Amino acid sequence: MGALRIGQVDHTVVDRIQENLNMTFPRTTCVLIKETFPMPEEAFDSRRKQYRSDIILAKMEELAEKEKTLERILGIANVDIFVPSLNFVFGEAKCPGKAALISLHRLRPEFHGERPNTELFMERSSKEAVHEIGHTFGLAHCGNPFCVMYFSNSIFDTDRKQGVFCSKCSMKIEKIMDTLE
Repeated sequence: MGALRIGQVDHTVVDRIQENLNMTFPRTTCVLIKETFPMPEEAFDSRRKQYRSDIILAKMEELAEKEKTLERILGIANVDIFVPSLNFVFGEAKCPGKAALISLHRLRPEFHGERPNTELFMERSSKEAVHEIGHTFGLAHCGNPFCVMYFSNSIFDTDRKQGVFCSKCSMKIEKIMDTLE
């Protein structure tokens, strides 16, 4: 699995996400892709002042097809992203698939009028990374509001859920991992 910076992204955030993914998915190894992927200009919607996550994800899939050494790629962006049917998303992934994307933009406490809090920001970022990578393994959204696979409709949902899988999703991911070995 590879962590890919899309545009300008702080290394400390990527390092923390990478570390968390390695702990959550111990049967895989998350490595940093050295190159920074440029933000696709065609993904920007000037009317909304946001980037379409599906366009970024499609570009990432093209890269994933070329990078035969990595079975999955997590893109980490610092811009506000959306899908046409929603106001915003914290991330998007192919389910199942090779590419996942998270946005750090709305995960920062400052975005929500709060004081900067590095630890809270890192925790939110890691949760969303695990969530989106979970989708690439084929996990759907979970109904348990404390499971990392719960759909975050707001930052409140992200803060409430844990950074780990519930017992049901944990069993599913274990079965999936068994079939990959």
